[in-house]
Amino acid sequence: MTQLKEESARGRVIVITSGKGGVGKTTSAAAISAAIAKRGHKVVVIDFDVGLRNLDMIMGCERRVVFDFINVVQGDARLSQALIKDKRVETLSILPTSQTRDKDALTNEGVEKVLEELRDEFDYIICDSPAGIERGAQMAMYYADEAVVVTNPEVSSVRDSDRVLGLLASKTRRAEKGETPVKSQVLLTRHDQGRIDRGEMMTVEDVLELLAVPLLGIVPESPAVLRASNVGMPVVLDETPSSAAAAYEDAVARLLGEDVPMRIGTDKRPGLLGRFFGRSA
Repeated sequence: MTQLKEESARGRVIVITSGKGGVGKTTSAAAISAAIAKRGHKVVVIDFDVGLRNLDMIMGCERRVVFDFINVVQGDARLSQALIKDKRVETLSILPTSQTRDKDALTNEGVEKVLEELRDEFDYIICDSPAGIERGAQMAMYYADEAVVVTNPEVSSVRDSDRVLGLLASKTRRAEKGETPVKSQVLLTRHDQGRIDRGEMMTVEDVLELLAVPLLGIVPESPAVLRASNVGMPVVLDETPSSAAAAYEDAVARLLGEDVPMRIGTDKRPGLLGRFFGRSA
C-alpha cells in the first residue's frame, strides 16, 4: 500500500494546477493519471476547465463524450453515464467537461457531491484545473488533498505559481477547517539546460528558492510530448521511449511515496561537434 493510501481508505484528490497557461498542465494531468493507473490503481482524471475542454483530446476520447462533468453536477446525468473508460489502461477513467458552458456552472455543492462519490470508487482522483487563480481554478483546488503545481523555469510562470501556492495554503477546505494543509509540490516542465546556461531560463535551484515547496519532478523539453498529444495519447503510454515519459514516471513514483533520485534527461541528439567530442553541442 502506498504512502498516500495509508493516510485514508478513500480515494485521494490531487489537483494539477498552474498560475500560467501553456506550461503543460493538462499534458501533465494526463501523463500522471495514466502513469498511476499503469501501476494498477483505479484512477479518474476530471477536466475542470469548463468552456475549453482539452483533456478529452489529450486522452484521445473526444469522440466518445456523451455526458460531461456539468451534466452530472446539475443532475442531468448519472456519474456512470459521464465517465469514459480508457481503452488502453483498464483502471483509468476520464470525466470530461462541457465545451459550451462557463465556469459558473460549477457549484461547491455539486462538485463536492461528485468528488465524494468518486472517492468511494477510485483510489486517485486527479483534477485538471484551469490555469490562473479565478473561480474555476479555486473550485478545482478547494477539495484537494494534494497539489501538483506545474511551472516552467521562467520568471512570469514561477511568479504566478507562487500566487497559486498562496491560494492552496489559504483558500481550500483543509485550510478553512484548520486541517492538515494541502501537500503541495512543484513539477518543473519544459526544462532546457541549454537555455538555462544562456541565462534565458531560471535554474532549478532559483525556482525552488522562490517557491519554497518540494520538487516533484523535472520534465525536459521533448518533442515526444507534442507528438503524443497530437495523437491523443498521454506521453507515458507512447511505446517510443522518451526523456519526458521517464520524467513523468519518476514523478509519479515520488507522488506515491517512493524514493527516486532526481534526474534530468534529454531527447536532443548531439550535433556534429558534440559527436566529434563525445558530448552534446
